[in-house]
Amino acid sequence: MLVETSSNGATDPYSPRGVSGSCLVDRLVNGIDAYLDRLASPDPTPGGGSAATLVGALGAALCAMVAKITAAGERHAAVRDEAEAIAGAADALRERFGAARPLDEAAYQRVVDASALPKATDEQKRARTAALQRALAGAAEAPLTAAGLCAEGIALAERANALGNTHLVSDVECALHFFRAALAACVANVRINHRFIKDAGVVQAQDERLVAIVKAANATLDRLLPALP
Repeated sequence: MLVETSSNGATDPYSPRGVSGSCLVDRLVNGIDAYLDRLASPDPTPGGGSAATLVGALGAALCAMVAKITAAGERHAAVRDEAEAIAGAADALRERFGAARPLDEAAYQRVVDASALPKATDEQKRARTAALQRALAGAAEAPLTAAGLCAEGIALAERANALGNTHLVSDVECALHFFRAALAACVANVRINHRFIKDAGVVQAQDERLVAIVKAANATLDRLLPALP
């Protein structure tokens, strides 16, 4: 399937983003369609935490695109090395988001499985509670880890923005919005699990890490993103 990458639908040799050659690339999108079908199903997984990693991966992909187009342009020869470095980091970050997705799904599935354990006797109740608490801690850890990836993506988008390719300003901005949305979703998923974790030490330790991640990310977002109308 051909997917249009030009901002205005052009297929002639000139791209509005400054790249010579066709603006069309061959990409299969069936994998995304299948994932969205799973997300829309009545099954508890995948859910919001998993979807957040996909949104983050979109931001990373946009950063890679910006960097690769910039690296290919003669007018940006002075920043080619940095652009190539950003492209490599963005591709690696996209893979890490991809790896985080099944981890989030598996973590929440363990909560579902633990909730379904028998609780007819006191012994079963204790075993179920212990399993559920372990699962909840893991279900909070997964989006917490993904939140860290979002913060890395926001820092990477700042580097992409500094490349100075004026044709791609909106793509960098879109990447930042995707990372911000993914980060907010990760925060929501960490906090919902914290409501049910009984170990205050676990909650405090995870929350301190989360607050530090969000604080650093927001400082960059506030510098780069314009106020929405």
